[in-house]
Amino acid sequence: MDTALADRLASVDARIVDAARDAGRDPAEITRIVVTKFHPASLITDLYALGVRDIGENRQQELTAKHRELGALEGLRWHFIGQAQTNKARAVRAAADVVHSVDRPRIADALDAAGDGAVLDVLLQVNLTDDPGRGGVVPAEAEALAAHVASLGTLRLRGVMAVAPLDEEPAPAFARLRACADEVRRVVPDATWISAGMTGDFPEAVAMGATHLRIGSAITGPRPARD
Repeated sequence: MDTALADRLASVDARIVDAARDAGRDPAEITRIVVTKFHPASLITDLYALGVRDIGENRQQELTAKHRELGALEGLRWHFIGQAQTNKARAVRAAADVVHSVDRPRIADALDAAGDGAVLDVLLQVNLTDDPGRGGVVPAEAEALAAHVASLGTLRLRGVMAVAPLDEEPAPAFARLRACADEVRRVVPDATWISAGMTGDFPEAVAMGATHLRIGSAITGPRPARD
């Protein structure tokens, strides 16, 4: 067993518990997703042995390959958190249990069309910046997108996701996301998930109501060198 990995996981989990208690929340309300981008599938096997059941991947090819190798692990949930593309919707849907990055009707339609009757959990990715080139629906259009997703038979809208901007403190950005989540729930009352917070800002996300944290290097260690 990789004791360093176990120690990093335990340290992050302790910090999540502290952040939840500081916010007056139950730590059991928070799902910790370990992001394993660029790491080998063997790391996921080690994490699984440590009790991790939620894994996040950013790239479709990597998600597909790791799911093919490890998909038989009972109870392991695969979260696709990267930018979704319509031409990869079928491959993403085949491997992911949750897609965090629905940001336009076309990708929602593509994911729905790729379905085989099963229901896929999805979240709306919200752009918290003023840069239209960044992924995510602008907050003013989130309700309309939520209504569109809710009309699709094989998608289940669970909530919203966002990445904090680099040029401002994370707390006010996550407060905007929480306000957007409230608006989405006016359309879909059961869409209660807020996917926000990464290694550097998850305590602020927890304080603003995040239910799902996407944490990579603080648990996995540095990404391996790529050829």
